[in-house]
Amino acid sequence: MADSPLDDSKAKEIAANEIKAMSFETALKELEGIVGKLESGQAPLAESIAIYERGEALKAHCEALLKAAEMRIEKITLRGGQPVGTEPLDPQ
Repeated sequence: MADSPLDDSKAKEIAANEIKAMSFETALKELEGIVGKLESGQAPLAESIAIYERGEALKAHCEALLKAAEMRIEKITLRGGQPVGTEPLDPQ
């Protein structure tokens, strides 16, 4: 019996929430595994498509986490060799 569109939508929502809860390191490790599997060519077409889609979601999650970390990083400003405050690492 085939999954209904509602079941498929619910499964994608669950997968998206699972990815959102992952740490950067966990998501990156899974993404690397997906890339390796796709590069090997050993996965059947349907599986390749499914894991490719998951890989896209993992990549987006990793990029979002990196962007958030980048926004939090500050550099210490010095005056006369003494720290006097902070400023964004890459002011725009």
